[in-house]
Amino acid sequence: MASSLNGAPLDTAAPGHAETSITQKGFKITTRKLPILKAGPIDDMTKKLGIAPPEMIFGDNFARIEHLASGWSIDFNAFDALDLVDKTGDSMLKVSYSKEWQQNRQKQFQDIHQVIKPFDWSYTTSYHGTASPSPPLTPTTKPIPLSLLKRPDPIIFFDDVMLYEDELADNGIAMFSVKIRVMPARLLLLARFFMRLDDVLFRIRDTRVYVEFETGEVIREWTDREEKYEVVRRGLEGGGRMR
Repeated sequence: MASSLNGAPLDTAAPGHAETSITQKGFKITTRKLPILKAGPIDDMTKKLGIAPPEMIFGDNFARIEHLASGWSIDFNAFDALDLVDKTGDSMLKVSYSKEWQQNRQKQFQDIHQVIKPFDWSYTTSYHGTASPSPPLTPTTKPIPLSLLKRPDPIIFFDDVMLYEDELADNGIAMFSVKIRVMPARLLLLARFFMRLDDVLFRIRDTRVYVEFETGEVIREWTDREEKYEVVRRGLEGGGRMR
C-alpha cells in the first residue's frame, strides 16, 4: 500500500485532518491538514534541507490556489518555506542561547550527515509561496483592495493550516501558518511567519494573496516587520498593540 510523506496510507484521513477543496468561478482552493511528520520522513527532509527541521513539522500540509483554465497555481508548504531559511549562519540571531540550542539539535541528528553546521535557528524564511511560472506574476504598485474585504460578505470556505512550529529551546516561538477565506466574489490568503525570541526580538513576515474571481486578477503582497522585545513589551503594558 502506498503511503504519504508522513507514513500514513494515502487513503487514510485522520479525523479532522482531511484534504478539502472548493471551486469558485474557475479557481480551485485546496488545503490539507495531517499530523506532524514521523521519524522517517523527518530524517529524509533533514537530509534534503541540510538543516535540522523545527520541533513540529507538518510536512504533508499545504494550501493551494489554482486557476483551472490557465494552469496557474500558488502553493504554500513546509519544505519550500524551510528551504529558504538561511543555511550559512550569516543571519543567525546572536544570542547567548544559540550555541546551546545548536549543540542540542546536533545531538538529535548526529546520524545525519551535513547537518552539523550553523544556520538561522529562528527558522526565519523569505518564503512568498511556490507559484507556477506561467503565467508569471509581474511587479505592481496596486494595493490589495481592503474596502472590498471589509464588506460583510458570507464566507463560503475557511481554513487555518500550520506548516511548522518551534519553541526555540524554550526561549520563544517560531511558527509558519496559512489562513485562507473564500467569499463568493473573492478570496484572501494570509501566510504568516511569526517569531518571538524572549528578551530579544519580535518578527512578523506576511504574504497576502488576493484573488478577484470575476476578473481573474491576483495580487500578492509581502510585508516584513520586526521590533525589539522590550519596545513591544512596553507598548503592550501601555495599552498599545503591534501594528
